[in-house]
Amino acid sequence: ISSFQVYIIQVSVGNHQWTVKHRYSDFHDLHEKLVSEKKIDKNLLPPKKMIGKNSKSLVEKRQKELEVYLQTLLLKFPVTAPKVLSHFLHFHLYVS
Repeated sequence: ISSFQVYIIQVSVGNHQWTVKHRYSDFHDLHEKLVSEKKIDKNLLPPKKMIGKNSKSLVEKRQKELEVYLQTLLLKFPVTAPKVLSHFLHFHLYVS
């Protein structure tokens, strides 16, 4: 049993599609940078929950919340995503 959960993210840009994998802590680090650099709402990221953090229902719920989080970020930056977000989603590897 792993001590942490990895979230799999499907990214689509035009005709390009790829998968990115991140732990919750990666989302937290991204969020901290966006809050300080881009004044993103501190409460946008789903909270870190400790009890039952690896239960299937919690993992599925958090997966959905993180998906909404990323979609919200991309809506906030419709033309050009901040460098930290682009890097998080691996745009540099797939989109030129």
